[in-house]
Amino acid sequence: MQTEPIARVQVFVTCPGRNFVTLKITTESGVTGLGDATLNGREMAVVAYLEEHIAPLLIGRDAHRIEDAWNTLHRGAYWRGGPVDMTALAAVDVALWDIKAKLAGLPLYQLLGGASRSGVTVYGHANGETIEDTIAEAKKYVVMGYKAVRLQSGVPGMASTYGVSKDKMFYEPADGALPTENTWSTSKYLNHAPKLFAAAREELGWDIELLHDVHHRLTPIQAARLGKALEPYNLFWLEDAVPADNQAAFRTVRQHTTTPLAVGEVFSSIWSCKTLIEEGLIDYIRATVVHAGGITHLRKIAALADIHHVKTGCHGATDLSPVTMAAALHFGLSVSNFGLQEYMRHTAETDAVFPHAYSFSGGMMHPGEAPGLGVELDEGLAATFPYKRAYLPVNRLEDGTAFYW
Repeated sequence: MQTEPIARVQVFVTCPGRNFVTLKITTESGVTGLGDATLNGREMAVVAYLEEHIAPLLIGRDAHRIEDAWNTLHRGAYWRGGPVDMTALAAVDVALWDIKAKLAGLPLYQLLGGASRSGVTVYGHANGETIEDTIAEAKKYVVMGYKAVRLQSGVPGMASTYGVSKDKMFYEPADGALPTENTWSTSKYLNHAPKLFAAAREELGWDIELLHDVHHRLTPIQAARLGKALEPYNLFWLEDAVPADNQAAFRTVRQHTTTPLAVGEVFSSIWSCKTLIEEGLIDYIRATVVHAGGITHLRKIAALADIHHVKTGCHGATDLSPVTMAAALHFGLSVSNFGLQEYMRHTAETDAVFPHAYSFSGGMMHPGEAPGLGVELDEGLAATFPYKRAYLPVNRLEDGTAFYW
């Protein structure tokens, strides 16, 4: 039986505009594989977990045995699961898939069953301080060929709104060495959001798919109200309307609106979405390769979703490196129940650190035909961008109450 023993495991941290953690596995024959291990705002926790707990377990293992490695690392630890563990596990899993595909001389999607479509349809982010600014940004995406655009705008009477930034194309929400605090008003937001989409349909027409992200800010009944108010504007999906810690809460939302629902970018396990999928409480599952245990585990989530008419809609913001972007594209190209892929463009500095084969054209992306993932790491260039601690902002209600929905 042919084997490919693992000889070396390295972890790289770089910050070309934002922090990324990359795992590199090298076999005894010199074949390398990359995995993204970035957990926004908790990067160094994953670094320690990889270096101190995971790496020693990999040396000497057969890189070909991906499923066995996944189960051994996950079930062999008494304390299993959670975002740090599953992000580290995802990095190992993707790196091993990268190695296997390189050894086969094939792009990864061919090992996942081949292409199910000609490309992966993606959506971009249009945001602005006002409705007019947001629509102007959306028009830029339409000109670039996008067929789907997420709309976020500032809310009148609020000094700042999560999801809205001055830097439009390369938005990065982790903005300080300590968390900044934003003020939030649910009532002002609920009154404003329908106005955004009424204006958008007037200006953009009905051929472009429109999306919106609530960022987990509402209670179930508030989310139901918003979904109902947005029904006339035919959204492709309403994302993260309610925190999904209590999956049953989505029953209330589902009972009151036909607006399609998407959730899951913070999920780290199939158990986080089991009820949502099996009861048909969502339409799109947004779990991503890097935070949900890698390609091996995400395929199982997608298989469960498939038999319940739920499609994939993987998270793809800039807190995921080009390694995850490539993995998501290979996954999305191959999986039968693909729905839509988020695509926030990385900065030129990030693209230089992670040269890649994937490309964008006509509102779709393709992972390319390079063997493996089709992404490399420029280690020398990466070393010139040292780690910078950064946190996501936190919120308080207008009366000063800490707001953690």
